[in-house]
Amino acid sequence: MTEYKLALVGFGGVNRALAQLIAERNESWKSELGFTLKIVGVTDLFLGSVIRREGLDAGLLASLPAVKGALAQVPGGDGEAFNESVIKHCGADIVVEATFTNPVDGEPATSFCRWALEGGKHVVTTNKGPIALHGAELKELARRNNVAFEYEGSVMSGTPVIRLAKQSLAGSSMVGFEGILNGTSNFVLTRMEGGLGFAEAVSEAQAQGYAEADPTADVEGHDVRLKVVILANELLDAKLTVSDVSCSGISSLSLDDIESARRDGARWKLIGAATRHADGSVSASVGPRLLNNDHPLAGISGATNAVSFTTGLLGAVTVSGPGAGRTETAFALLSDIINLHQSVAHN
Repeated sequence: MTEYKLALVGFGGVNRALAQLIAERNESWKSELGFTLKIVGVTDLFLGSVIRREGLDAGLLASLPAVKGALAQVPGGDGEAFNESVIKHCGADIVVEATFTNPVDGEPATSFCRWALEGGKHVVTTNKGPIALHGAELKELARRNNVAFEYEGSVMSGTPVIRLAKQSLAGSSMVGFEGILNGTSNFVLTRMEGGLGFAEAVSEAQAQGYAEADPTADVEGHDVRLKVVILANELLDAKLTVSDVSCSGISSLSLDDIESARRDGARWKLIGAATRHADGSVSASVGPRLLNNDHPLAGISGATNAVSFTTGLLGAVTVSGPGAGRTETAFALLSDIINLHQSVAHN
């Protein structure tokens, strides 16, 4: 039986949900997945840090109050976040990185990933920043150190789009994709179809936990742009940077625009898309698009995400599912560990 030792970097909703899953399901994973997980270190800028090589109580961690320095309540814990020490010295096999996404430089998450990979530790992350901004460097670093670098949850949370496309659609002659890749903006548009103004719809999204206090990254397309870069580079062999992707959001859409679309049998959606052209170049964009009701993405409502892959052999292949949520994103981390385990088992 394989036991993987984990260092959790960032202990907000996602890694806390992973700790809860470990507390509840670790025993069943023995037979179901062929491995168990043991948390040996946690570090969080707000909560502090703790190292315990013999293993931490996952249930106790999951139930900690979200108050400053809370990890000092754990035996051996400290109210200060010793990020580098936890990553490098807690004895983890896998570093689970789930911190805030910085869309400008990908820090500090990129450094966290780099420290782990340089130290010969596998990395699984849900963070868009390191992948979109420094993906090639980090993948090469993982290759040189013979470790895994997995990031399925960086695009559609627990809905497996990267692995599905790379594995199940391999050989299908993929030439592009278009997707609804931000649940907040899709929720806002859906509520505007119900008669709410833009500001009211954003307020409701905030009240329900879909939107941050500053919703700019969601409604202006910046979040989707990072995801488009990741997908284009992963699936279309592009080498795009964020500045290569034109970007506009949904804040300029009015209720009149929404109603006019309805009368014409169409819906407005914020679409992130990329296409590989005959000469091998790849173009990409993010922006509001008017979709006829028979389009595969037109019926996607609420906070749901979806992506439609354009393939030469199968035509359009569309997958939809949750693009956010603590447990859903924690499942993406688990799926990365499962993939890592299967890869190790076959080597």
